[in-house]
Amino acid sequence: MLLWNLLTEAAKDAADEGAKKSNPTSLIIMGVLIVGVIGLFIWSTISNKKKQKKAQEMVSSLKIGDRVKTIGGICGFVAQINDAENTFVLETGLEGNKSYVKFDRGAIYQTAPAVTEAPAPAEEVTATAEEKKAPAKKTTAKKTATKKAPAKKAEEKAE
Repeated sequence: MLLWNLLTEAAKDAADEGAKKSNPTSLIIMGVLIVGVIGLFIWSTISNKKKQKKAQEMVSSLKIGDRVKTIGGICGFVAQINDAENTFVLETGLEGNKSYVKFDRGAIYQTAPAVTEAPAPAEEVTATAEEKKAPAKKTTAKKTATKKAPAKKAEEKAE
């Protein structure tokens, strides 16, 4: 309640002073706030244009075989593209039970390029991982051998 009274008295005093003369600091603060709001407006406009341009590039670069996720969450592969109607046909499902659905290009949420032969690099990675493990085993064998040697020397000294 005390805070409310202080605020109302300050508002009355400011109104009385405002009628007499304008305070330069309040004008500076008001100017900074106006410039800040205009700056935020310009920044949001520029970022929205960038997003729209990126989305348009994604839609225009669509090719048959590309993986697509729609705004409704349906995932599949592009089977057909119709530029005249601005649509595409999405193939979903497994080998024995495929479905084809026609969508507007505006329904695209994400795209990924067509899947290529990926198993070959995976096999190479596995081979290199096995090669890395082999030398590690040899070094552990050397460490155990060096640990046994001092124990033998201690036994020889004890005799």
